[in-house]
Amino acid sequence: MDALELLHNRVSCPLLLEPAPTTAQMDNMFKAAMRAPDHAALRPWRFMVVEGDQREALGEIYLKASLQDDAELSEAKQKKLRNAPLRAPVVVVVVAHKTDHPKVPVSEQIVAVGCAAHAMLYAAHAQGVGAMWRTGAMAYHPTVMAELGLADNEEIVGFLYLGTPKVVRQAPEVDVEPYVTRWEGS
Repeated sequence: MDALELLHNRVSCPLLLEPAPTTAQMDNMFKAAMRAPDHAALRPWRFMVVEGDQREALGEIYLKASLQDDAELSEAKQKKLRNAPLRAPVVVVVVAHKTDHPKVPVSEQIVAVGCAAHAMLYAAHAQGVGAMWRTGAMAYHPTVMAELGLADNEEIVGFLYLGTPKVVRQAPEVDVEPYVTRWEGS
């Protein structure tokens, strides 16, 4: 696949089925993540792979966290929380591991982690793997972070859902002009 074709045509795939990405495909995604822009080569990221029955355990963590916020959560919402990680054969939890650094502010580190996740999405697309980046309340919930073993200096940047796309969507044409200005000085 041509690089520009890849960049112009990647789309999110919300409906993902088995089979899961192969080990080789996952390795390619992680290698792509390592090429993200990274001031001072801090590599402020780590990736937690959740697959198989562990997805159900992640759903139970989502439920536990949500019940702490609302003990009267409806059965339908409880079921939705339990099933959320089952929307794909593999979920990669993208974690920012933030460090104090004299030249690299935390904001740059988090952007680097976002770039690493972004690179993984493109590597997935290049290999025919469907991917969807999700966040939502569970990405920011302290109980979820604690149950996943995150340290005090870590946070979840997103959950990458990976699998075989149920539907292959075409990327819509986007007019870039409304988003681009030319600075002409002062």
